[in-house]
Amino acid sequence: MPSMNPKDLISFAADYFPMVFKKPAPKYVSESGNRIYGMVAEFHETPKVYQAAEIVRDAGYSKWDVHTPFPIHDIETAMGMKTTKLPMMAGGAAVIGVTIGILLQWVTTAHLYPTVVQGKPFGAWEPFVPIIFELGVLLTAFMCIFGMLALNGLPRFHHPLFSYERFYKVSDNRFIICIESIDPKFDPTATRALLEKAGGSEIALIEDED
Repeated sequence: MPSMNPKDLISFAADYFPMVFKKPAPKYVSESGNRIYGMVAEFHETPKVYQAAEIVRDAGYSKWDVHTPFPIHDIETAMGMKTTKLPMMAGGAAVIGVTIGILLQWVTTAHLYPTVVQGKPFGAWEPFVPIIFELGVLLTAFMCIFGMLALNGLPRFHHPLFSYERFYKVSDNRFIICIESIDPKFDPTATRALLEKAGGSEIALIEDED
């Protein structure tokens, strides 16, 4: 997931909590008045969609994706994808878990309820190890799970692309590139021209019905 500005964050949250957040006014709307989610183009061969991804990447687009029926080796390089932030998030969760484990036990045993146990000094760190380990692992595991879901935009029970009938060919023998309308460089005319130049076919605008 690329970095998002406050407007994008509100739109992102509205996909999950429409009863709480309202999506910002759309920049582009269709003739029927629905917001435009993005523009898609089909490709029939792996080398062509790989080259098209490089073209879209070099054009400076940042909010787009490639949908394929099978994994394409090194497609992340063609898309210019950066390393995920999840390891840093998991590391931060581990540090927080360890810190909580230390403070919780130290404050409890050395200050709130100092108790002599087998002649050990108050606040001895050796007995803290199991709890420190468990809390560090627990918070790291939760961060890996929920962080991954958040960065992937999951779970999501409906997606605007599901309303595009030709999108289902992705599970068979088609490759699709979708450029989202929230991309700063998105322009219906210029984006269509780029996808045509990249060799795309069946280029279409996808509506997002609120």
